Amino acid sequence: MVKPKYSFLTPEQVDHWMEHGYIVLHGVIKPEYIKLYTADLWVRLGYDPNDQSTWAAERMHMPWHHSVPASIVAPDAWRAMCDLLGGADRLDPLCTEWKDNFILNLGSEGLTEDSCPKNPQDLEDWHVDGDWFRHYLDSPDQALLMIALFSGVRSGGGATWIAPDGIGPIAKVLLSHPEGTLSPEFGGFPWRSVIPQCREFVELTGEAGDVVLLHPLMLHSASKNWRRDVRLITNPPGILKEPFDFNREDREEFSLVELKTLKELGRDRVEYQLTGRRERLVSARVGNTDKLLEQEMMRLKKHSEATGKPIDSLRVNKYNERIYEHSVQVLIVRRR
Repeated sequence: MVKPKYSFLTPEQVDHWMEHGYIVLHGVIKPEYIKLYTADLWVRLGYDPNDQSTWAAERMHMPWHHSVPASIVAPDAWRAMCDLLGGADRLDPLCTEWKDNFILNLGSEGLTEDSCPKNPQDLEDWHVDGDWFRHYLDSPDQALLMIALFSGVRSGGGATWIAPDGIGPIAKVLLSHPEGTLSPEFGGFPWRSVIPQCREFVELTGEAGDVVLLHPLMLHSASKNWRRDVRLITNPPGILKEPFDFNREDREEFSLVELKTLKELGRDRVEYQLTGRRERLVSARVGNTDKLLEQEMMRLKKHSEATGKPIDSLRVNKYNERIYEHSVQVLIVRRR
């Protein structure tokens, strides 16, 4: 058992992390931020919440309008995140704020339970997150995967599926490729090819306010929302100032993410040397989100004019002019 040296995580949670590579925290997002972040959802979308025929998109990566420190939005999730990554001093400031850039899943007309995959292995979207950088075993860019639920998510309602026993095979692929690999979108390693090796699959259902913290190499996939529930999640990333270090002199200084990676590799430590260069990429998804931002700002402005209520968005300056910014991925490119 790992020593209980953490500020928030219990020994049982640490053990679960070391065995399965994820932890579920229930009800840790403050209700006032669920309310704030979802208040203008239907205005932003331009859909009628009571008329499913207006729900044009099945799934959508929405832009953000609010940004609040994670330590305020979900204090316990923030503390757990710091425990998993070795302390707040190791975290890049880029990951300290949580936004309302929802990943929306509304399903689509004609979906039924029978028309959707019965086995999670057959889902089409199995992947490892990080389409904005070249992947190495020690990459700091996506040091922790998080799923924050801003709506209830039930089985058949578009829940995320994970494959915990895929962490080891993915880690071994990255260890054997010190030159790095890209995501499949850029012609890199096909993450989904690891799924036939997996035997453990978990459907991440839950209630609004729950947060799941996952190893950065966790294979996961969206699923079909045949229930046509309004499924709202965000994926705030954990980002490190420096790459993971799998060869620390003092084993007590390893983070829990590093310890889980080493366990999956069957090593006490790894003297890892990359042979490629760290590279930042811009996914096509960024351009799509920018277009959605423009559309949402137009709808919010129209709603404001009709109701007399000011636009509640940080993407508007004091003169009510739209501010076009790129998402976190582009901020990373600029900063580096």
